[in-house]
Amino acid sequence: MPSRTQTTMHICEQGWSAIAQWTGAPLRSVLQAAGGIKPEAKYIMVEAYGGWYESYDMFDVVHPQTILAYGMNGKNLPLGNGAPLRLRVERHCGYKQLKFIKSILVVSSVEGFGRGTGGINSDFGFHWYAGA
Repeated sequence: MPSRTQTTMHICEQGWSAIAQWTGAPLRSVLQAAGGIKPEAKYIMVEAYGGWYESYDMFDVVHPQTILAYGMNGKNLPLGNGAPLRLRVERHCGYKQLKFIKSILVVSSVEGFGRGTGGINSDFGFHWYAGA
């Protein structure tokens, strides 16, 4: 898989931020290698170990800075930061940057997941989009 390295700021809804260098495969490339994205696809639903799940619209899915990160600051991704794999969707706040990725589904609707709002955080009142 092709990889990219980018230096970006992680912005947490709890009021802190941090800058790190992330290395990983562009999500778009991973999805293409897995069979591509069908025209009816509107979102991806990402499930993480521990019960977390979030969805993202296709605009952010194919954005060049959206990567499945396996490296941080020139080293392997540390366990505390989501090893072995974490999603970086740089246009979103921290709670949309899922750690410990378990599965990724390309879907036309998010209604069948959790309470149907698009993610565990929005199921409990946070904004679904949470981004710029």
